[in-house]
Amino acid sequence: MPSRAPVNLDYAASTPMRAEAIEAQRSYDASSIAGANPNSLHTLGRQAANALEGARRDIARSLGPRVRSSEIIFTGGGTESDYLALHGIAQGARERDRSRTRVIVSAIEHDALLDNVPALRAQGFTVELVEPSIQGVIEPAALEAMVAPDVALVSVMFANNETGVIQPISELARVAHDAGAYFHTDAIQGYLHAPLDVDALGVDALSIAGHKVGAPVSIGALYLRTRTPLRPQVLGGGQEAGRRAGTQDVRSALALAAVARTLSVSIDEDCARIRALADALYERVCAHPAITPTMGDWTAVDRLPGIVSVTVDGFDSEELVLKLDAAGYAVSGGSACSSGSLDASHVLRAMGIPRERALGSLRVSFDDRVDPAVLDRFARALLDLVG
Repeated sequence: MPSRAPVNLDYAASTPMRAEAIEAQRSYDASSIAGANPNSLHTLGRQAANALEGARRDIARSLGPRVRSSEIIFTGGGTESDYLALHGIAQGARERDRSRTRVIVSAIEHDALLDNVPALRAQGFTVELVEPSIQGVIEPAALEAMVAPDVALVSVMFANNETGVIQPISELARVAHDAGAYFHTDAIQGYLHAPLDVDALGVDALSIAGHKVGAPVSIGALYLRTRTPLRPQVLGGGQEAGRRAGTQDVRSALALAAVARTLSVSIDEDCARIRALADALYERVCAHPAITPTMGDWTAVDRLPGIVSVTVDGFDSEELVLKLDAAGYAVSGGSACSSGSLDASHVLRAMGIPRERALGSLRVSFDDRVDPAVLDRFARALLDLVG
């Protein structure tokens, strides 16, 4: 048994609740609008609606100075945000132009997106995967070779949840737009972990989730640029301007907004400090001949500051995770949503990493709350384990 309380170094899977989010929920619980339906016409309903719209404005501001609050759709989490974007925009684009029957997604997407590919094909779409480079980057030239006037939607994630590699989204979006296609990015891993402006990125839609930034697991949002076509996927009411039915979770929306307000202020400074800690961890553990960065030279790619992704020769991910857990450190063997799989990560395999090496993947992730001394102790524990 570990001698101290387990240390969470698996923030890319889900983060502990932040003080700001907890306080926002407490304030809501103690208020007169607690439990009030924001769609009701009475006073409490209108007050709840005002609070919800305030949260919507805060989240819009966190995505760029020109984002309108009307472009934010609240959802029940990141998976729903991805689903709504993928199905809703593809169907909406095809309704505008019946020739738009093809969808392109990257081969390194999260399962929240890739698991929808069969359903899209069943709806009559042709779905193709664009492959990454050996460093995990979707190159604009690779996408350009695939797009054509029949493409409805292109979806490439902002930053990979396993490797942390940030994609050249603005260039990829330009390629899609040049062919008349819409562009969606899953920014669930990158939101508030890296500077992000949807106008600079040039995307039509962007997904976020609360539990990746210290807000509740029950809240997510989809940024949808004005005039982007969207066919609603959840019916049963006129909420969210008719784009997503269901009574909104005001409590969780206020918690996410509180986190967005706080982290947006210091994101540049936080990222610089976290990146320095990650670089130091890479340098220390990768000095061991059995430990290799998944993307090769980690300094040569744009990446999220708080993800350290390596492979360890002679070990498999499950063994590494369990032994490090016994030493008191919670880490992941790649994507937490794929834990329990006996095969190698689809992300690493798409990057061309041999299966035997990919089976030994290890992901360490943290945010601005990390104690540098903890990372130092973790590095010693990992190096002692590898021998």
